Amino acid sequence: MIEKDFDIAFIADLALREKQIQQNYRPVISVHKWFARRPGTLFRGLLLSEFSDKPLSEAFYESNNFPGLHIADPFMGGGTPILEANRVGCDVTGFDINPMAWWIVKQEIEHLDICEYEKAAVSLRSALEKEIGHLYRSRCIFCGSDDAHVKYFLWVKVIICRECGEDIDLFPGYLLAADSRHPKNVFICPGCGELTEVSNRENPGQCNHCSADLILNGPAKRGTCRCPSCGSDNSFPNATQGPPRHRLFAIEYHCKKCKPGHKGRFFKKPDAMDIKRIREAEERWRKMRPRYVPDDEIPSGDETNRLHRWGYRQYREMFNQRQLVGLELSARIISKIQNERIRNALATNLSDLLRYQNMLCRYDTRALKSLDIFSVHGFPVGLIQCESNFIGIIEPGRYTCVGSGGWANIIEKFKKAKTYCNNPFEVVHHGGRKKVVPINKEWIGDHLNGSGSTHIRTVNISCQDAATSDLPDNSLDAVFTDPPYFGNVQYAELMDFCYVWLKRLVGQTFQAFKAVSTRNVDELTANVDMGRDLSHFTEGLSAVFRRMARALKPGAPLVFTYHHNNIEAYYPVAVAILDAGLTCSASIPCPAEMGASIHINGTGSSIIDTVFVCRSTGIMQRKWLADSPVEVARIVERDLAHLRAGNVKPTLGDIRCITFGHLIRLAIWSLRCGWDGNKSTASRLADVANWLHQFGGVAEVERYVEINRTATTVDMPLFAAHESVVEYEAENANVSF
Repeated sequence: MIEKDFDIAFIADLALREKQIQQNYRPVISVHKWFARRPGTLFRGLLLSEFSDKPLSEAFYESNNFPGLHIADPFMGGGTPILEANRVGCDVTGFDINPMAWWIVKQEIEHLDICEYEKAAVSLRSALEKEIGHLYRSRCIFCGSDDAHVKYFLWVKVIICRECGEDIDLFPGYLLAADSRHPKNVFICPGCGELTEVSNRENPGQCNHCSADLILNGPAKRGTCRCPSCGSDNSFPNATQGPPRHRLFAIEYHCKKCKPGHKGRFFKKPDAMDIKRIREAEERWRKMRPRYVPDDEIPSGDETNRLHRWGYRQYREMFNQRQLVGLELSARIISKIQNERIRNALATNLSDLLRYQNMLCRYDTRALKSLDIFSVHGFPVGLIQCESNFIGIIEPGRYTCVGSGGWANIIEKFKKAKTYCNNPFEVVHHGGRKKVVPINKEWIGDHLNGSGSTHIRTVNISCQDAATSDLPDNSLDAVFTDPPYFGNVQYAELMDFCYVWLKRLVGQTFQAFKAVSTRNVDELTANVDMGRDLSHFTEGLSAVFRRMARALKPGAPLVFTYHHNNIEAYYPVAVAILDAGLTCSASIPCPAEMGASIHINGTGSSIIDTVFVCRSTGIMQRKWLADSPVEVARIVERDLAHLRAGNVKPTLGDIRCITFGHLIRLAIWSLRCGWDGNKSTASRLADVANWLHQFGGVAEVERYVEINRTATTVDMPLFAAHESVVEYEAENANVSF
């Protein structure tokens, strides 16, 4: 059972490492972008803790097979619990209200002939190279070759001066590239626009071309920019002027002739030929009659309203003409592929490619690469945009990709993802070295290699609300899921960006793509624009948990991950569990985010999830019961010790989320006997809030955690000064419920 056999330190170490470079541990996630994926190592650990009779650290690196077990996930999202359960031989049933989530899991778990896929992908790139390859070439400033491959086109937003009518470049700064991955700092001259490389970033000196002073900070800041022609201040953005215009100001390219003797990257100011090719792409797009480029309007929303403020009204306006030409040509080629699974795979690739092929991508001046549109979980509109090579660049003889964001990159990631499905592995760390351990006989898919394989597994995934499912009562051996975290990510608003394209290409075949948008009034995320509040989240979560509880066999676990920075966002969790007639028998901490993620770094947010383990009947370990804040603090400290043993360094935000988890678990334990699920949603939420207030609240627990941390000595076993032997004798170790 998870409550007794889950090894926090062992899984915490693995999960923390996985989240640093998740695609190296679980390449299957590279099938398509989804948000806030939880570690596969965590759900593997949970499954094995529940169903294996071996110690977790032993079973983890061995082949496991649990045929006949039926596992469900009512909130599939990116599919992690479904994939991990399928991998160890379980029958799986999954639900998600978002058609993009359903599609992504479908593409992850369906078997694919990788050789046939690769042939089709190579043919696609070859066709694109013939049609538009020259639009991604530039002249090398060192050897004069016209066959240099452009890695990135860099564009600056432009507005019209309200006073003199001249164009104003909205440069927030003039540093193009820092000296972290290039020998020198590369500056843009504010006068002539030429590029100059300097050693001193703070005192860059003068432009090598016009002798103008080089400066670090640009004129565009806090929504205003001074016109260099007339000196008037202009505000931005201005939605009445339509979508923003852009000017190409720099190029990073790759010259295979010069590269062997060249140090660093290749940068240049665009020349006449580069500008001519932009005009050619614009003319080609003007003459095209697109069949697959969407003309959908961008609906109002908490995230999409950012786009509206910049004048974007249609999704197609987020792309330049060269990108639109490439995307339309790609879709036409894909639509003609006869093999359905190959066609769907490449359609999925095109959908994933969109996040790199748009005019909201930014250029990382330190890492010197494109940042995709979803590098943060929203639609932030920057002033400098990065256009990646559409086809992608492959290093001759090495078959490795140069740069990011092109077809070559997406295809290579997808191949690795589907290869992993056929041959999954785990990673063992010994000191500073790591070893890949193949897990033979495990695999992910609806059937094993070969279309005639007799190794078939039951996979039922549906695009529907899990609360309305027809699962038979007492049929599930477990539910493992990662539900929405109240308002943390606006999944539908973000995924519509891909959906409007994908439904044009494959939507006629699948009922899930009949909807205009992935947005749904029943989606369980807080959304001011759609009027979804805490009560809506509570009611939806409760309906799903109640449906899953009926489908679970007696005593089978409902296990889910959760974290939020506000304790109020945990109240619906308690209500949903209590409404379902379940008791929370464990709340376990585990790393689930990468601290360096752009949307987390520096925010004080936690990277630790609480894993809630819930059952209709079972046991609660006595050591996890507490009747005062000081006792909760001791439980939290015990968790912190386990996490530190797993090389996790908990922050104050982590400690707070761990505390939230235990307080909610205790609230459920205390309220379960007299719980009235027929009361109003507001009353049920208030019951949880009142219990927490009467118990002492979060602040009291945090105060005692700090006291205990200060009091704990190196030579004393943790809590030795506080716990009595009698309290934890064998006969008192567990409490049944």
